Amino acid sequence: MSAQVQPAFVQLLGLPLRDRSASFGAGNFSMHEMIDNTAHRTAASFANRIVPICQAVLGSELLGVYLMGSLAHGGFSRRYSDIDIAVITEAGLAAGALDHVRGEATALSVDLGPRLSVFWTDRHFSLGRFPPLDRVDYLDHARALIEHRRVRPARPSREEICRYLAGAPFANCRATAQRFAAAEVLEPQDHKAFLRTLLYPARFCYSWMTGCMGSNDEAVAFLGEACPRRFDVPLISRALECRQADADPDPLFPARASLPSQIDACMALLSGPVSAA
Repeated sequence: MSAQVQPAFVQLLGLPLRDRSASFGAGNFSMHEMIDNTAHRTAASFANRIVPICQAVLGSELLGVYLMGSLAHGGFSRRYSDIDIAVITEAGLAAGALDHVRGEATALSVDLGPRLSVFWTDRHFSLGRFPPLDRVDYLDHARALIEHRRVRPARPSREEICRYLAGAPFANCRATAQRFAAAEVLEPQDHKAFLRTLLYPARFCYSWMTGCMGSNDEAVAFLGEACPRRFDVPLISRALECRQADADPDPLFPARASLPSQIDACMALLSGPVSAA
């Protein structure tokens, strides 16, 4: 982060939420939009500082490092987003090398380092951590931080995406939804997971029906237009507004009782035929 950007960024983050949404200057940009843009630039700059670490560890094995997720396809949240990068190598990434990259990232920033999420694979996309939906994200949205050679895996079909979503992603979210539905209080450390669980039905529906990866904004807009049965779209829209404002999700916690029915709505999609998008 540059010396010019950092003080302003820190000052903005210290503002109460009501002040962050106030108009800024004579332009049409809100204070919150200023924070979002600055947070995105700061996170992207941090990701760029990971590149020399990867180069030092991997040398000529390194094929490319890319921005992924919300840093690439939009909707980055200073509070709720991970810093997703893809590391593509000739032969994959050993556990020791991955641990080294993560350790160096935390040494660079105790705030941003733990938020680094590394997707990695070999040139054939035959091993590592690169699920089908993230391969689609790589093909459609990845932004190169460094690229020695571009490799393009076969695009996963929508049927493959649906099989993937019906496995561990759905099972994990269903278990998390059940846990929150039964909880008496929402702990601060669970804010991110709770908000993600509220938004999950939109993300699930969007990817299930299109075979694509998009932002939370795109997914919620798609859900509102597609109007699949049984989804509580107003609740999901409120969750998106909370995320956009980087606000605490505590006011949404009373709606936790509806989480099982939201998951049931996803199950209805999952149980039906995978028709053409």
